[in-house]
Amino acid sequence: MKSRRFVTLDVFTDKRFTGNQLAVVLDSEGLETEAMQAIAREFNLSETVFVQPPQDSVNLSAVRIFMPGGELPFAGHPTVGSAVLLAMLNKASIGHDLNFTIEEKIGLVPCTVRLSASDTGRARFELPKLPYEAGEAAPAADIAEALGLDASDIGFGNHVPSRFGVGAPFTFVPLKSRDALDRAAIHAQHWAKAFGTDSHNAAHLYTPGGVSPDASFDTRMFAPGMGVTEDPATGSAAASFAGVLMKFQPSGNGQHTYVIEQGRVMGRPSRIVLGLDVWDGALTGGTIGGEAVVVSEGTITA
Repeated sequence: MKSRRFVTLDVFTDKRFTGNQLAVVLDSEGLETEAMQAIAREFNLSETVFVQPPQDSVNLSAVRIFMPGGELPFAGHPTVGSAVLLAMLNKASIGHDLNFTIEEKIGLVPCTVRLSASDTGRARFELPKLPYEAGEAAPAADIAEALGLDASDIGFGNHVPSRFGVGAPFTFVPLKSRDALDRAAIHAQHWAKAFGTDSHNAAHLYTPGGVSPDASFDTRMFAPGMGVTEDPATGSAAASFAGVLMKFQPSGNGQHTYVIEQGRVMGRPSRIVLGLDVWDGALTGGTIGGEAVVVSEGTITA
C-alpha cells in the first residue's frame, strides 16, 4: 500500500460542477488490474484514468481507463481530461499549443492542448481509429420499449437506429424531438432485448439542435451494463457518431464541425466538438475536442 496522488476534473466544460467528472490517478505504478478496478468503483465516476509511463519514450504517457464495471480500450472524456492535466503537469505555456501522444489500449492517440488558465484548458485529439459499423440495431419497437417511448418517437430524416463503434460499440437511436429525448429512461426488463447482453450494451440517443445556437445535436447516453445509468458526456460515442453521420447525412469533401450537447437532463451540460475530414466521399479522419477544468486534488492509499 502507498499514498497515490489523484486529480479530479470536469470535462467537456470550462465551468466546475458541470460536464463529465473524471478522476485521474497519477502514481499508479505497481497497481494490478484488480486494484485499478476497485479504485474506479470507489470513485464511482463514469471513468477513472490511471497514468503510467509510456512503453515508447517518444510518447508523453500511457493511460488505462476504467468504468465502475470494467476497463475500456478508449474513451473520449478521459482522453481530453488526461491530456489537459498532463499539459498542466508538464508546464505548458498558457495560450500556446502543446502537441504530444498518449498510449491507450486502442493504440496511439495524438493530442493538442492549449491551456487558458492554470486550471483550465482545451484538448483536441485525433481519432485513433475510424468508426466501424457493428451489426444491425434491434427493431425500433424493441428499442422504444426499452426506453419507455413510442415507436413513432424513433427516427427523423434518413436516420434510423444503427450500431457503430471506435472502441466499444454503441446503439445510436435517432429521436424526432427533444421531448422524446427528455422522456427516455431505462426500462431494465426490456434492455437486453433492445441493446444486447454484453457489458457495453449502451444506447446513445440523439435529436437535431440543442440549447446553444450552434448546437448540431442534443444527446443522452445510457450504459447500465457498465455501471453508468446515464453519462453527462461521452467522447467515444461522439467519435463513433462520425459513422452515423457518414451513413445517414454524408458531408461533402472537406473539413466539417459538429457541436454535440449532452448532460442537459442531468443538470451537467457538456459540449463536445466533433471534426470530420471527408475526401472522395469517404471519412479519412476525425477529431474530438473539448475543455476541462480541475476541481480537486488529493491522495488515495492503495
